[in-house]
Amino acid sequence: AERAVTGVVTNDNGEPVPGAVVQLKNMKTLQVRSFIAKEKGEFYFNGLSTDVDYEFRAEWNGKSSNTRTLSTFDSHPAVVINLQLK
Repeated sequence: AERAVTGVVTNDNGEPVPGAVVQLKNMKTLQVRSFIAKEKGEFYFNGLSTDVDYEFRAEWNGKSSNTRTLSTFDSHPAVVINLQLK
């Protein structure tokens, strides 16, 4: 089984941040995948394993978001995780 994650990167005013780098870390292998946010700040990762925890973080222009965790306990096939830069 696989999962997909979609979301939007925003700044502290809630405006989308195109070009922000979203990093996805596989907590089992520690492999990191990156996605450059599109023009409406949106990002997506497909093909995520259901039996691995993942960490997400967005970075842009010296700012970063809080780290969000996608847990194995969240069994939804499609998960929305929005990231706000601080």
